[in-house]
Order: sequence, then C-alpha cells, then structure tokens
Amino acid sequence: MKQATLCYVVDGSRVLLGLKKVRFGAGKWNGFGGKIENSETPEVAAVRELKEEVGLVANDLKKSAEITFLFPHKPEWDQVVHIFVAKNWSGVPKESDEMKPDWFDVSELPFDSMWSTDVDWLPNVLAGKFVKGSVVFSSELTALKKELSLL
Repeated sequence: MKQATLCYVVDGSRVLLGLKKVRFGAGKWNGFGGKIENSETPEVAAVRELKEEVGLVANDLKKSAEITFLFPHKPEWDQVVHIFVAKNWSGVPKESDEMKPDWFDVSELPFDSMWSTDVDWLPNVLAGKFVKGSVVFSSELTALKKELSLL
C-alpha cells in the first residue's frame, strides 16, 4: 500500500490550507503533502512536499495522525497517510502549479470544500490530539465506514 503525507501549517488560531489545482483531489482544500519516495521517512517527505507545494520549510513537525484511506472501487488509490502539524517554519506561502494557499481560522474551516471525512478528524489534530484509524470511501467519494480513535 502506498505511503503518503499531509502537513498542516498552524499560526496561532489560523491554519494554512491549499486548494488543490490538479490531479487527485482537485478542487478541494487540504493540507500539503504527497507520496513518500522509496528512501524517505514520512518526516523527510512531509518537509519536501511542503517546500515543493507552497515554498515553506518546516523547522519542526509533530506527527499528529496516521489514517488509512481505502477506495475499494480504485485500490490503486489506497494509502496510509502520515499527518503532521508544523507550528514553526520559514518562508512565505506562495502558489505553485499544484496548490493555491490561503489562511483559515481554525473555527471556520471550509469543510464543505474539503474531503468529507476531514470534519471527523482534522479538528482533533489541530487541537493537539493524535488520531489513528481508517476510512473506506464509496465510488462517489463519500465515507462508507470510519474507524477513528484518539490516542
């Protein structure tokens, strides 16, 4: 199964999200991340993806979740996602070919334009809790089954 990362950049009560412009997830707001390359750790991949997608360098990362996303209709999409929060970084967010960044207040996240299950785990991650579990998606990309636990 593929391994991937997501990184959420947090500045006080704000979180930086990216509007995905191309490929899988296009049109949805999300954290920054992608596939872990063969020789990378999840942390190294998260730092690389954050730099590539929005031009920021994470100076610290806290692993905050590990969620397996399953797509029975498209098993090639199945992936374990290592989710990080960065509260210390350098650089200025800039738009890339893949992502358009914008800041959102944590209390006003655009859940209607995000993956449908983000509302079930992302607030806990942003509140400093660790989430572990799995989500099974239907062919319409709605959740068929969710098993999420706070650790």
